[in-house]
Amino acid sequence: MIATAYLITPPFAQLNTPYPATAYLKGFLNTKGISAFQSDLGIEVTTQIFSKLGLEKLFATIHAQLPNIVLQDEDVNNIQRILTLQENYIHTIDKVIAFLQGKQPTLAQLICSRNFLPEAARFAQIDDLVWAFGNMGITEKAKHLATLYLEDISDLIKLCVDEHFGFSRYAEKLGRSANSFDELYEALLRPYTYIDEILLQLLHQNIEKIQPKIVCLSVPFPGNLYAAFRCGQYIHQHFPQIKVAMGGGFANTELRSLKDKRVFEFFDFITLDDGEAPIENIIKFTEGSTTIQELKRTFLLVNDEITFINNKSCTDYKQGEVGTPDYSDFFLDQYIQAIEIVNPMHSLWSNGRWNKLTMAHGCYWGKCTFCDISLDYIKLYEPIAASLICDRMEEMINQTGETGFHFVDEAAPPALMKAVALEIIKRKLVVSWWTNVRFEKSFTKDVCLLLKASGCIGVSGGLEVASDRLLKLINKGITVAQVAKVNKHFTEAGIMVHAYLMFGFPTQTAQETIDSVEMVRQMFKAGILQSAFWHLFTMTSHSPVGLNPEKFGVQKAKETNITFADNDVEHIDPTGTNHDAFSYGLKKSLFNYMHSIGLDEPLHKWFDHKTPKPSVPADFIVQCLQEASLNSSKPNTKVVFIGTIPSIEIVSKSKKGNTWEEAQLLFQTNKETVQIKVDKDKGEWLYTLLQMVSIANAKTYTLQEVQASYEAAGFLDFELFWDNKPITNLNKVGLLML
Repeated sequence: MIATAYLITPPFAQLNTPYPATAYLKGFLNTKGISAFQSDLGIEVTTQIFSKLGLEKLFATIHAQLPNIVLQDEDVNNIQRILTLQENYIHTIDKVIAFLQGKQPTLAQLICSRNFLPEAARFAQIDDLVWAFGNMGITEKAKHLATLYLEDISDLIKLCVDEHFGFSRYAEKLGRSANSFDELYEALLRPYTYIDEILLQLLHQNIEKIQPKIVCLSVPFPGNLYAAFRCGQYIHQHFPQIKVAMGGGFANTELRSLKDKRVFEFFDFITLDDGEAPIENIIKFTEGSTTIQELKRTFLLVNDEITFINNKSCTDYKQGEVGTPDYSDFFLDQYIQAIEIVNPMHSLWSNGRWNKLTMAHGCYWGKCTFCDISLDYIKLYEPIAASLICDRMEEMINQTGETGFHFVDEAAPPALMKAVALEIIKRKLVVSWWTNVRFEKSFTKDVCLLLKASGCIGVSGGLEVASDRLLKLINKGITVAQVAKVNKHFTEAGIMVHAYLMFGFPTQTAQETIDSVEMVRQMFKAGILQSAFWHLFTMTSHSPVGLNPEKFGVQKAKETNITFADNDVEHIDPTGTNHDAFSYGLKKSLFNYMHSIGLDEPLHKWFDHKTPKPSVPADFIVQCLQEASLNSSKPNTKVVFIGTIPSIEIVSKSKKGNTWEEAQLLFQTNKETVQIKVDKDKGEWLYTLLQMVSIANAKTYTLQEVQASYEAAGFLDFELFWDNKPITNLNKVGLLML
């Protein structure tokens, strides 16, 4: 187990699947022959706390400290109830965790009986959710009940032994918008918390086994920051010979202008952006094979001063060179499948073990004005070949045994998605996958059918403000009408659609907020949106809005002396709209819309303050969907058949003394048998064409080549034949124009 580098994801990121950063980095280090070991300390800490021995220790600790625990009045009864039922929790915890790990599925019946698990305050909401879970299977209901049970214990921990505790965010408030390091630093000088003790004991044991020369902590979110600093602090105190580096999403966005030297009491190096080249150079530097000047995008102390070194002669690795993400070392059988809230897309985040992979580095659009498009992780767009992506998928399936994939792209490129889908089908891979997209017109009906056939189960994308004026100001490159049509294509193909929604964008008026709600209501009513989430606009220092606020009609609030985290920018919107006042109503309406409740109710019902009437026509979305889509097929459109080659029968027909021959093609799909009838000669040509354009063939044919083949057979009416039945219905059996 001895390794040069020890790669750590500190608590807490996700409980259902490993956060992929260290797997990406380990895969790269494999290509360089650098030994590495990785740990997800979040799941290791969680499974130690939420066990029979863990709860026995927890309850003993609480009883010992009970005289000194101060609770709010509303929490007293809840905590007393949990403590009274402590034996029930201790008796059931191992079974519940095993069930959520997929090891004891038959426990679902017992959990759903509502007599097995002790229930505290979190279960008070269950009556409101009975209607929402009514159509869910018993396993999903049981997962939700088990999740509430764990959250009751989580509340106990937070109120009695560690105020920072949270399943997916530990001490998050200490890292969020922390312009100064003071508050976090003071917390780190205090005695270890209950969770700290467990975390650091595991860290110590792992370091003793691995004997690394360097420990690399990936910090994706503010909720991982405190634990990362605790780890760095402990290593410096107990293993001073080991160097400690920090990177990840938090550093990339928040620490680009770091000024506080105290940070380096905990870390030796802080890296920015893609970690492969920086970590490789840090390892070489610590081993003495390179000089300090050869470091890449790295902060460190030089002569007691914070110094940023970026050797520009050292280029970053191409995505084809970084290797396949390596999921070895993770305890893959210990991850927990939870259902916290009733949201279809959020359940994908928390309920399922997904292999994380990337189709393309950066964003192919890269223009949205609220986004950090000035930073490399967005700005530097580099797609990966579809064949290489599928090679990596096969490697990861063999390693993990899991066939589910979450492509973690900023926005997956439609052309590459098509290529990957075709490659998946050619290889006959049986996979399920989902990703983030832009709702652009490239997602035609046929493209969505192709994606579905390859295993795509869901997409998420930014509808944002659902206002054409603001979408233009955001430079989103889409319109509400376009989003509606694309969502219809996804939905009809059987792909779940989740929309990210934003309110409070600069100059957004109350009228535009209400109109956005109306657009969302109509989309849910039309059945073209299955899941969504509202979030309040945050201005960031690396976005076009943050870099040029005056261009967007807002002002930066009074500058503070920023020495630590520098990303979120407090701003003033002179339009005067109180965006916070809409927050509860937006979320309440959306929760109901997702379950087909209140779709015909007036919008003011959801808000506790006066709101304007929507100015959007009540049938706006329906009208958009009814507009005839122009045939957008171009001569270079690819024609691909992904279905089963049909059988063909030539039959004689007669009517009123006239006799002719007809071709009957019989298609077998998984759901049904489809028959089409055409003239004999055209039917025989079509039968030959389907074999020619089959996905099994190496050559791909264009619509222009198909037309040439048709005309070479002696037919002259290609457009009339191709754009009418029965050809237009053949996409149902796998004939696609891409």
